[in-house]
Amino acid sequence: MATDDLATLWRAIRQAGGVQPYIDAELQRRGFATARRDTEGMSKRQLDDYKKALKAEAAERKALKKAAWLAYKANHIVHLGDGVYFNDADDFDRYDPPEPEARRAENELPPLETPTDLAEALGVGIPELRWMAYHRDLAERIHYRRFTIPKKSGGERAIWAPLPKLKAAQRWILRAIVERLPVHGAAHGFLPGRSIFTNAKAHTGARIVLGMDLEDFFPTVTWRRVKGVFRTAGYREQVATLLAMLCTEAPREVIEHDGRTYFAALGPRCLPQGAPTSPALTNTLCLRLDRRLAGLARSQGWRYTRYADDLTFSLPMGGRSPAKARVGTLIGSARRIVEDEGFAVNADKTRVLRRGSQQKVTGLVVNGDGPPRVPRTLRRQLRAAIHNLESGRPLPPDESFARLCGYAAYVHLADADEGRAMLDALHDLAAAAG
Repeated sequence: MATDDLATLWRAIRQAGGVQPYIDAELQRRGFATARRDTEGMSKRQLDDYKKALKAEAAERKALKKAAWLAYKANHIVHLGDGVYFNDADDFDRYDPPEPEARRAENELPPLETPTDLAEALGVGIPELRWMAYHRDLAERIHYRRFTIPKKSGGERAIWAPLPKLKAAQRWILRAIVERLPVHGAAHGFLPGRSIFTNAKAHTGARIVLGMDLEDFFPTVTWRRVKGVFRTAGYREQVATLLAMLCTEAPREVIEHDGRTYFAALGPRCLPQGAPTSPALTNTLCLRLDRRLAGLARSQGWRYTRYADDLTFSLPMGGRSPAKARVGTLIGSARRIVEDEGFAVNADKTRVLRRGSQQKVTGLVVNGDGPPRVPRTLRRQLRAAIHNLESGRPLPPDESFARLCGYAAYVHLADADEGRAMLDALHDLAAAAG
């Protein structure tokens, strides 16, 4: 049946008072309703006619039930896959936040009361919404494509980029909901007006810079934690579940078997690196973490910022002396807070940078009172690469023109004049090449 026909049918079912009353009324209207009678005393012909009528009624009832089920599925989520609780009949849950309407209004969030409201906001039907949010532990098709990028520390990082349909839904969720949720002032990643430069600028003129990294940051944020974000924002069980499923995916292994490709889940659904909603969700999810770490830093005379999974503390020059700074105490207290908030510190990447060494924060040098700057070595290498190109020499095999443009934009972020000169030179080279 067509979508419009199913919608019309479901309206008729609701007007009749439910599936069973609708079926009974239709059997009567179509002439298939057969009154039950005692067969005692019936002639053979009467008995045959009675049985034929009952059989015809049963066949019509079965067809009506099938059509009603199709109409129900077209207007209800029904099920979201392996290990995901969903009940279309739920209109209240004891974990729903008190006064959800007031919570949503506080952040000017759209009033999505039902899955139908969400589907309409995304411009899709209920079946398509279910298809995008559905989870399978072993799937032949998923809504993401996988590629890898090199890590600075070596190896490769898997990126799972959503396909167009899901990406459009995630972008709507990002703009309409996630970007409107509160974040802490110490957060600098993926926020308008903030960047690696503003993050580093908060730590200039430091006696000591302490850097700590969160381990497996995105995979740690499971779909249930994401659901908690949407519940706290003022959305009820059903809508919060759908939003969380749309924003998460399980880490998967690609398996080839008998000429077919399968995607096997390796763990619970979590924030995928590559989804537009993931960075902003981590910012609002880390609100309490940032509050606690900022309070810890302030109580001990340190400064604190966070850029994604990169935590930075710094001891200002005019603050406590290094002897009284108690770096070890700060590290231990910060680790306990991080673990209490459901994350883990990557001990191998904890670094203490003192004044006599090069102090870098999110890749920028912050020694002294001047603004953060790109390391001198990188700037020299970039100038040399541009000069070689202008002299007609080819790039090394492990270098690319696009990467040079990225480095120039990076320099421009910290030093607009030098970066602009580099970008202009690269633009002229590209124009000359054709």
